[in-house]
Amino acid sequence: MANLKNAKKRVLVNEKKQVRNNNYLASAKTASKNVERAVAKKDKEAAEANLKVAIKRIDKAAGAHVINKNACARRKSRLTKKVNAME
Repeated sequence: MANLKNAKKRVLVNEKKQVRNNNYLASAKTASKNVERAVAKKDKEAAEANLKVAIKRIDKAAGAHVINKNACARRKSRLTKKVNAME
């Protein structure tokens, strides 16, 4: 365990940040999976609705520096391509 006061504080702050970051990432992953499921079921309307939610959550994760901006763009691009490829 840390001995210095500032080291103890860093431990607490890092734990809070870890929880917040995990929430951002889990939310983005769940939204992406919802899009994938809708695409697999060939439900275009649900896929488009879920895509909007997924893009918003992926952007929030990137804004919080949980994922890199290029990874954010790549994920959004791949999901959009899948939805657009549907009939």
